[in-house]
Amino acid sequence: MGKIKELLIKYKELVLYVVFGVLTTVVSYASYWIFTDFLHIPYMVSTALSWVLSVTFAYVTNRKWVFESRAHGFVPILTEAAKFFASRIMSGFMEMGMMFIGVDLLHVNDKIVKLVANVFVILANYILSKLVVFRKKK
Repeated sequence: MGKIKELLIKYKELVLYVVFGVLTTVVSYASYWIFTDFLHIPYMVSTALSWVLSVTFAYVTNRKWVFESRAHGFVPILTEAAKFFASRIMSGFMEMGMMFIGVDLLHVNDKIVKLVANVFVILANYILSKLVVFRKKK
């Protein structure tokens, strides 16, 4: 049991990122499903709307629990949030492209493509968050 605790402490950031990445995916997928199946919003608009909700959720959780941001004050937090959303716009376009290719060109079920796209988005977002947004100052 001590070895597991030691590994969790050593890889705390990565473990928390995975946990909140899964929760962000749930927010993204659930909101997408509500938009498409209940509100009958076209899939590309639903993808964009679910992106806004999931990125907002991700910023709050990543800032507070995953990367434990030290930014305080209006300007530093605004700058950090701007970097976060800008990096997510890049991965959002990646997701939109994957949705277009998977659904329109390959005719794969949109829910399946959405799930697969989210795996790639989570990986890209971790790298961008670690290297650009929440980079530790020396």
